[in-house]
Order: sequence, then structure tokens, then C-alpha cells
Amino acid sequence: MAAFKKASVTNGFSKQSILAPLWETQIVSSKPVLPAEILSTILDYLPVPGQLRFARVSKRMQEMVYDDTRWVQRLQMMGCWDENEARKRVEAARRKRSETMQSIHQEEAKRAGIGVNSTANGTNGSRKPERPSVTIFDATVEVAGQEEKTNGAQLKAASTVEDGFDAIELSPQGEPAAYKPQDTASRINIFTQVCSHRGFARQEYGKVYGALAPFYFDAMRCENHTHATVFRTYRDPAQQAKMLSNISRFSNSDMSEGWQKRKEKFDALAEAFETAVSKEFEQALDAGDIAGKVRKYAHVLVDLNGGYSGVETFISRSSIIGSRYRLGNALDCLNRKGSGSFSAEESYNFFSNVSTAFNEQIGILDQIFPTSVNAIVPFVQRVGNVVISDYLTTLYDEAHRTGIESYLRAVSTTCDQCLEMVRSLRPTSASGDDFYETLDEIIATIFNPHIDLYLKEELEFFKKGSNAEVNNWEKQLSEQDASMQSMFMSNVNRQADKRDFLTSFKKVVMMPVNVLPTFPMSSPFGGKPATAKALVNGEALATTEISGSQTSTRPSSPGVINGTTLSVNRPATPLSEPPTTELAAKAAIMNSRLEGIRSLFSIEVALNLVHTAKSSIERAAVFVKVGGHFASDARLQCELVFISLLQTLGTRHIKAGFDQAVDHLSKYKPKEVDEEQRSGVTPLVTFLELVNVGDLIQQMLDVFYEQELVATKLSDRNDFLNPAVKEKKRFEQMLDERVAAGLNKGIEALMAEVEYLYATSQKPQDFNPGAINGGSPEVMDIGPSQTAIQVVETVSSHTKMLVGSTDKNMLDVFNQEVGMRLFAALCKHLKRQRISVNGSIKLISDMNLYSSYIQTLKNQDLLQFFKALRELSQIYLVDPSDAKELATIIADGDRFHGIFRAEEVYQFAERRADWYQIKSKVERAMYGIGCMVM
Repeated sequence: MAAFKKASVTNGFSKQSILAPLWETQIVSSKPVLPAEILSTILDYLPVPGQLRFARVSKRMQEMVYDDTRWVQRLQMMGCWDENEARKRVEAARRKRSETMQSIHQEEAKRAGIGVNSTANGTNGSRKPERPSVTIFDATVEVAGQEEKTNGAQLKAASTVEDGFDAIELSPQGEPAAYKPQDTASRINIFTQVCSHRGFARQEYGKVYGALAPFYFDAMRCENHTHATVFRTYRDPAQQAKMLSNISRFSNSDMSEGWQKRKEKFDALAEAFETAVSKEFEQALDAGDIAGKVRKYAHVLVDLNGGYSGVETFISRSSIIGSRYRLGNALDCLNRKGSGSFSAEESYNFFSNVSTAFNEQIGILDQIFPTSVNAIVPFVQRVGNVVISDYLTTLYDEAHRTGIESYLRAVSTTCDQCLEMVRSLRPTSASGDDFYETLDEIIATIFNPHIDLYLKEELEFFKKGSNAEVNNWEKQLSEQDASMQSMFMSNVNRQADKRDFLTSFKKVVMMPVNVLPTFPMSSPFGGKPATAKALVNGEALATTEISGSQTSTRPSSPGVINGTTLSVNRPATPLSEPPTTELAAKAAIMNSRLEGIRSLFSIEVALNLVHTAKSSIERAAVFVKVGGHFASDARLQCELVFISLLQTLGTRHIKAGFDQAVDHLSKYKPKEVDEEQRSGVTPLVTFLELVNVGDLIQQMLDVFYEQELVATKLSDRNDFLNPAVKEKKRFEQMLDERVAAGLNKGIEALMAEVEYLYATSQKPQDFNPGAINGGSPEVMDIGPSQTAIQVVETVSSHTKMLVGSTDKNMLDVFNQEVGMRLFAALCKHLKRQRISVNGSIKLISDMNLYSSYIQTLKNQDLLQFFKALRELSQIYLVDPSDAKELATIIADGDRFHGIFRAEEVYQFAERRADWYQIKSKVERAMYGIGCMVM
């Protein structure tokens, strides 16, 4: 028999027990799968009733739904949350809490003091049963209780029909409940009742939702716009417009699913209402009922969406837009006074008509629209784009086709007139303080399409005009130069001279010198200077007339002033008879060129260019008044015009003139100038006159820059990076370099003149009297020689001409160079003379004269050289019997301030007339040598 075993019982229960499955079941704790951030984002897409249902799920979901930032976001989307106000409320609550805590502490301290004084033991006082004591640790509890009471009172006060979610219908399928008549005003002004209070954003949003949500969702269900509850509840168009504006503002906070369709449907409802009101507004406007229906419906449109459609309707139907062609015709401004002319009177009449009509419309705008609507700005924009811009575009296109100058005048003049017209407009009551600044921006928008082309054409016009002025000057100068050469060379017949060479040769041999016919200087019989002068004596009078007498220190020059063409008026008189030899012709050409150096550039040309630049700058400077980028572009344009003026005057005119003058000076030969012409035709005098003209032009440009650019704040002279300042300095540097180069050539010509005077006018008996009369001395004057006087007069007259026409540094350099070269020429001249003891008196007088002249130059370094010359002249005064004293003077280097060495003084001593008589004695005294017979 099988043995049966009793089954084991688990935990006291057998497997057959009904509780076994329950006992084996394990309880597994579950957590939400979605994070809190995703749940919060999902909540944003739920409608408000759905969020309230979601808040009933759990306490955690309620905290997530009631989160204050969620409702602050919705209030911000409606534009009724003020962060500054919320911050102030928080600070006020914190301040109130602090004051409460302070008062509790003071009261507790007071109670503790009273207890100590009222007891016999001095530690614990008796407490009254009706007023229990509160310790300092219970202060927070008391504060929390007070806040709970305050919050409870606020929540209780907020539980009205208008306070939010307690009054809303959770099921949107039902019909909206009828609203009490006394609630209509509060719904219209619902946004004024919303407060920015942290911790109560949900309640504040509930106010708006309870007042506007029923109308918003009702508009979604209505098939016909006229059946909407908002139109059945509010009958006045003004109230309807305000409610539609509030509902549109409320719709911005709708973020739930399908908000785009709801937004589009409500916008269609508002647009239908706006269309109906606009039609009424147009009819009233056509009827002229400005103070009645026009004003009424304008305010309705303003309450609906700001009145933009009403402003557009008024502008499109204004008289200034409809009858704009009656204000003026752009083509009437052109060709009234001749082809290519521009009449500023016609454009002025146009802008005057626009200003008058505009001010009339501004008066109507003040009557129609409230002060909250700034209707004048879009009105000015429309008038500018439709009326003024169309007029200016037509004018500029035709003027540009007719002539560039009329186009430039038209653009600048109309811009200035347009700015004046804007200043004449009367602002409305709604215009702010920046009214005229806004109008300037509108004017800038009008001229923006034309400014680039204008500035480009302005600069090109000035460049072409200035180049044409200089080209005309150069052309007239070259034509007169060519005519002068052809006139002087007209009688020179080289072929005839060649054929008659033998005949001329016979005449030269057979005839006396004083009746020789005229021959070219290249003839082998014209070698001596005296003969060469005799050859041209017949033409001397003619060549003298080439230069003529100078009637003015300033040259007349070609140019155009006030429409009158000026010719090159060189200071020369017509020749009675042209020269008949090539030498005479070339000499006459050279003299005429030297006289014409002063006409190589012209003050009149500079004046014309400056006037042209002034006109261009004044036209471009008008756009500085517009402001913005127009001002910077216009200032740059003015600087570019000034730079072009400097480049044209500097490179094309003045620099080229100085280069030609230097070239003419380098060809000057004093020997070919007649004695009678020498005082009137000196190359350095004419060149210094040219320097004066250049200095005058530079001063003109300085004055022009200061008055036209610096004074008008178009350029800053202190900005060393400014292109106009840099170009101005470059022009001045170029002028200084050209003057320096010309003065160098002029000094060479001046020294050539001095050497010529020494060679031709210094007589042998000046320093050696009796040399011509067989050794018998003549009665002589102890004063300076005539040659020294003439040299000093020549040099001083030239150095004085630079005073006032150039800066002091250049003047000092010029004087020092002249003095040093005069010193060298004088030393060279002394080494060619024979000087006796009696003639040394006149030599010493000459040296004193030179030293006195150099002293007037106020150059101490230069004066030392001439003091040394004055000491050197003493060696000729020593008597021949005092040869040893002479040797001592020659060997004394300190006597001559280190300028002359003993060897050089010895060379000068060799020019004594009695040198060969005293040479041995001097050498014996100096070197200890001599001649002796062995």
C-alpha cells in the first residue's frame, strides 16, 4: 500500500488555498514615463478647461498647472503684464513683511520689560488669561497666520463672476450664458483691471478669460458674422470696436490645438466689421460731414485696430493727392531763360503750393483723428512718394538730358526748397517732439535714389570744368608764344645768308668794323664781345622794346571772368620792326620769355577755379542739412571737390608754370642782354614776381578752405588723417619745392649777373690808380667803387622782394645762399684784380659796403665771412717797406676767424701790384728762405 505524505504548506496556506495566488503576487512600484518638462510643454497645448481638469488628477499635476510662470506667459502674450509693476509689488510686500517683523520684535521686547518690572521675584511675571504671551520664536507663525488671513480675504473678494475660472463653462458645446447688462462696461475695460501681481497671475488671467472667452469661442461657431454674440450684446459701433479689439488681443494667448484656424476666423469677423465701418467713413467723407460721422467712424477705426485703414482712406481721398498735377509742372522749370537753363521760381511755386495744401489737410486731420493717432507721418510719406518724388524724378531726368549744369542746380535747389517747405508745415496735436526730425528722414528717403548720381556728376562736372579752364589758358599761352617766335624769326633768311656768304665775307674784310652789316653770332668773325655787340646794335632798340616798361607788378593772364575772354597780356609793346638776324631774334625771344615768366600761371584762372569749386561745394553742402548718411556723403563730396581744386591748380597749373619758369631761367645769359634793358629785365625779379603770384594763390586757397569748409564744419583742420588736410599740406609742400628749385636757378642767374657786372664794370684803375696813365696816380674818391654799389643794389633789390611772399625759414635759406655765393664771386673777382696800396682804400671801402649789406640780413654766421674779407683787404694797405708785417698778417690764421688759411691769404697777397718787389721779403719772413748767390 502506497504511503502518502502530507503536502507542505507555505506560510501556513496550502496550494489549494484561494489566497495562494494573491500571496504570490508581487507589488511593483511604477513611475511616470514622461519627464516633467515634457508634461509642462504638453500642458501649453491644452485649452484652459482641459488644464483645469488635468489639475484635478493629482497634487503634483495641480502644482504644474497652477505654476505662476505659465499664466504670466499668457498675460505677456496679451501685452497686459508689466514686469516693473510686478517687481514693485514684490518689493512692497517684502518691505511690509519686514515692518511687521520689526513691530513684533518691538512689542515682544516691550512685553518682556513690563514683566520684569511687575513681579516681585524679578524673573517671571503673572500672565493674564485673556492675553497669552507670544515668544520670539512664534513670530513666524503669527506672520504666516496674518498672511493666510490676507490671502483668504483676497481670494474671497476675487470669487465673483468676473474673477476667472469659477464662472467659466467647462463644456464649450453649450450656448453662452446670457450676460448681465451691468457687466458690459467691465468687459470693455477688462484689461485695465488686470494687475501685475506675482503669485496671482492665474487669477488675473481668469478675469480676462471669463470676460472674453465666451465671445471668442462663439465667433468660431457662428456661420454668419452678424449673428455673433458680441454684435447682439453690444449695439454701439464704438463698443463693438473696443470689444473686437479686446478679443483680438485675447486671441494672442490661445496656444491650444487649432489656434491658427480660430485666429483666421476671428480675423475675418473683424475684417468684415472694419470693411463696413470704412465704407461708412468714406461716405461721410464724401458728404463732407467732418465734425459728425467722419469723426465718429474715425474713432471707431482707431478703437478697432489703431485707425490705420481710416488714415489710408483719408490720405487717398485728400485733395493734395487727387489734384497733384495742379500744383506745378516739372518741365516748366527748364529752358525758360534759354536752352539748358533752370528756373528756381517755378520749383519754389510748386513747393509753396504743396505746403499750403498740406497745412489745410493737417487742420482736417486734427478734427477727425484723436491725439493718440499720429496721422501726419504717413500723410507726409504718401505726399512725398506720390507728389514730390514724381515731380522731382521728372525734373531731374529732363534736366540731366538737357545739361549737366542745370541738372546740378536743379537737384541742389529743389533739395533746399524741400527742406524749407518741411519747416513750414504745421504739426498736429498728435505730433511729438521729433516731428521735424521724422520729416527730415522722409525727405532723405525721397532724395535717396538721386543722391549718388548727383554727387558723381557734381565731382565730374568740376573736374571737367577746371581742366577745361587750365587747357584754355595753356592753349592761349602756347599760341601767343608761337606767334611771338614766328614774328621774331620772320625776317631771318638762312638760305639767303648761306648764298651770300662770300659776299658777306668780302664786306667783312673790306669795310670798317663800325659799319659792318648784321651777321649771325655763329659767324667766325663775331668772336669778340665788342664785335658781337656791334653786330646787334642795330637791333638793340628793337630788342629793348620787347620788354617795354612794366605798368603793373601783377601780370594780366588769360582766362574768363564774367563771360569776358582775357588774352595773355604780357608787359611788352609791339615791335617797330622785327629783328633781321637769328641772334637778335633768339635774344628777343629769350627776353620776351623772361618777361612772360609772370604769366606762366594766372590769378584769374585760380579765381575762376575757386569760384567754380565754391559753387559745387555750396550745392553739395545742402544735403548736409538732411542728416544721416547724406551728411557724411555730402561732407566727403565737398572735400573731394577741394582736393580736385588743389590737384588741378597744383599739378596742372602752378607746378607746370614753375617748371617752365625754371627752364627759362636756366637759359638766361647776361651777356646777351643789352645794357639799357638790364635794369628792367632781370630773371630773378620776374621769377620773384611769380613767387608772389604763387603765394597769393596759396593764401586764396587758405582763406577758401577756412571759410567754405572749416567754418561750415564740412572739414576738420585738426584731423591729420583727413584727405583734404593731407592734400592741402601736399600742395604747400609742392609749392615750397618749386619755389626752392626756382630760387636756386634764380640765384645762379643773379650770380651770373654779379659776375657779369664785375667783368664789365670794374675798371682796372679802381684798385690800381695810375695803371692806365703810365703809373701816375690820379686823384681818387675814397668811397666804394661804382661796381660795388651796383652789385649791392642788384643783390639787395632781389633779396628784399621775397620779404612777405614766403616763410621766414625759406627767406633765411635764400639770403644765406645768396650771401655765400656772393662771397665766392667776390673772392674770385679779387683774384683777378691788381691792387695797389693807393687802390686798397677803395677796396676797403667796397668790403665795408658788402659787410654793411650782409649785416642787414641779420645772419651772424654769414657776417663772419665778410668780416674775414674786410680783414683780408688790409693786406693791400701795408706799405712795401713793411714786408715782415705783411708776412705776419698772412700767417695769422686767427685774424681771419678761421675762414681763410695762410695759403689762401698768400694767394690773395699775390694780387698786390708790387708783389714781385716784396715777394722775396715776404717769403723770407714766412718761410725763412730767399735767394742768395753761391
